[in-house]
Amino acid sequence: MRSAQVIDTRMSRMPNFDRIHGVILRRMSSRESVDMTLDATDARLLLELVANPRATGVELAARLGLSRNTVQARLARWEAGGVLGSFERRVRPRALGYPLSAFVAVVVDQHQLDSVVDELAEVPEVTEVCGMTGLTDLTVRVVAQDADDLYRIAGQILKIPGVERTNMALVMRELVGPRTAPLLHRLARSHRATESS
Repeated sequence: MRSAQVIDTRMSRMPNFDRIHGVILRRMSSRESVDMTLDATDARLLLELVANPRATGVELAARLGLSRNTVQARLARWEAGGVLGSFERRVRPRALGYPLSAFVAVVVDQHQLDSVVDELAEVPEVTEVCGMTGLTDLTVRVVAQDADDLYRIAGQILKIPGVERTNMALVMRELVGPRTAPLLHRLARSHRATESS
């Protein structure tokens, strides 16, 4: 079992998202880690954006009874503050010919962690990399065209210098996808309750 000190040291050496181009692995930058308090209007606007991601600022303003400037200012603030994530996540790999998905737990030689992450970022089928606590160091989400392709990708990951071992779990079905709407509903309700008391 690794100590908290070792884990903290490992995590502090992990590269930023910008450095590995397109793989979703990032440590919160100082800009992102600034506390941003969202209010009920923010929650309503974000819920509308979740429901209608292609809506323009003018459309969002009209639907919520807000001024266009208010909507644009909040969108700009969220983008600058790291509230809004990458729109790349909306593209489904299945539509690109990659129907299989798997999670690969990776144990890494700690002296080579950065170079392993850099190498993983070069594998097109790697869609996400997360630094982990516990028995593994990284969890890597990969997509594949078929079983043979998945076998090839697994071998490619194992060949990366610094990768000590891997364990793969095939995704049979995504039952609950990435979502924030329930959290936004909770935020909107909690602010309404506070405002009415």
